[in-house]
Amino acid sequence: MNIINFISDKPWLTKESKSKPVPTSKSMPQWYKEADRFAKDPNGEYIIKEDKSKKLTWKSCPVILDIMTTGYTFVTPCDIEFFINDAGQIDVKIENVLYKRFVTGRSPMKQFHHPDGYYNHHFSWIPDWAVKVPDGYSVLYVSPFNRYDLPIMTVPGIIDNDKVNFPGQLPFFLQEGWTGVLPAGTPYAQIIPFLREDWKSEVIILPSSQIVKDTIENKAKYRVPDGGVYQKEIWTKRIYE
Repeated sequence: MNIINFISDKPWLTKESKSKPVPTSKSMPQWYKEADRFAKDPNGEYIIKEDKSKKLTWKSCPVILDIMTTGYTFVTPCDIEFFINDAGQIDVKIENVLYKRFVTGRSPMKQFHHPDGYYNHHFSWIPDWAVKVPDGYSVLYVSPFNRYDLPIMTVPGIIDNDKVNFPGQLPFFLQEGWTGVLPAGTPYAQIIPFLREDWKSEVIILPSSQIVKDTIENKAKYRVPDGGVYQKEIWTKRIYE
């Protein structure tokens, strides 16, 4: 099993610190846990299809589960308050003296397309932890996937963390119109290590007859009542500890 190291230069942190990175599977949101795997009608009764099976929802999709449990997650080490200051600009305040600079203001990135629906003024996370991975691996840093319930958007990036290991900064945008407290333990970045490889692309055009044949076969195999064929026969489970 490969080993990813999370390294900190802050003397007050320990292996038991609440801000330590966790496997993403351990930071699943409550709304995901409570969602129904089978669809219900307005009366709360399960919707039954013509073949007598229950109608599945997105909760049954292993593709969504996979992306939401892949890699590791950085979480906020303390409460963080975002407010509108006297100049009418979004600002940040942190009461915890150890983390006064965990979030810093950041100048606009000129010629970088600003995401719609987010404040023009943006910020940076300064993580507690640096990342080190085995030789030949890089790390994808991105906003937690499918966490549209969060008012933040961390700017994605890739770092060759087999060669460089310091916390650095992770720029992020805050949803326009949102103010309030981001509580300690909020996921703010998903960390996914991957092997660096070279690729070459090829384009293959299938004949219409092959497309029809494949469509019929795929529907017969994967669109079965329990919807679990992909997860049981195709999907390869990955372990993050």
